[in-house]
Order: sequence, then structure tokens, then C-alpha cells
Amino acid sequence: MKRHPALQPLSDDHHAALVLARQLRLAAERSPGRAELTPIWDDLRQRFARELEPHFRVEEERLFPQLAAAGEPALAEQARSDHARLRELVHGEADAQAAAEFAQRLHRHVRFEERELFPRAEAVLPLAILEAAGRAALLSRPPGADPARA
Repeated sequence: MKRHPALQPLSDDHHAALVLARQLRLAAERSPGRAELTPIWDDLRQRFARELEPHFRVEEERLFPQLAAAGEPALAEQARSDHARLRELVHGEADAQAAAEFAQRLHRHVRFEERELFPRAEAVLPLAILEAAGRAALLSRPPGADPARA
């Protein structure tokens, strides 16, 4: 799907999130026990704090309020709700069920944003807002991060 260049940094983050979701799903399938999942879950929490949380904040501050104000409150609310549930899961118990749910929800969330939310944002928001979100996404990345290579 062709993305407006201003939102490409957020889409690149989404690619990295899809890779993470797949890795977590496979790990949950291979490691059903809590002891086996603990190091994987610890890594997920670190990556969440380093990669996903900053991405979520950019969207929540730079896109969702503007999208709601432009007449798309349901899209913004669904995305906020997805973020909230992913935060709950990552800060909860490390077990195979939570890992599988997190992986599934992250995958579904990224697809929702790429297929529904971003196309609508591109249609209804001014270019300056899209550009500001893209710049904020780039600035929110840890030094040396290249999500396009995840």
C-alpha cells in the first residue's frame, strides 16, 4: 500500500512491529511455560519501552486528536483502545496466552492503522499535521534505530 511520504516513518515503525508480533507469536508457540517465556517477555518489555511506546505517544499526540477533530472520532478511539490493551498486556503476566494475545493484537492493530486509519488521515488532515507526525516519529526513535531493517 502506497503511503504518503510524511507518514512513512510511522509505517516503517509498523513494519518493525509486525516483525516483533511474528517473533513473539512463534516464541509463544515454542515456549508454553512461564519460565521459558520470561526472557522473551523481558525482551518484549524493553522493546515496547524503546520502540512501541514512543510510537504510540506520537500517534496519540500528533494524529488521533486531529483525526477526531476532523470528524473521525471512532477511528481515533479504536486506535487508543488498541494501545491501551497492548500496554495492559505487556505490563501483565508473562505467559503463553498473554504473548499470543499481544502478538495477535499488535498485528491486527498495525493492519488497522495501515489499511483504515492512515488512509483516512491522509484524506482529511492537512499536510502540515502529517509532516509533524512523521518528524516526531523520527525524533522518538532511539539513536541508531532503523525500523525499516527490522
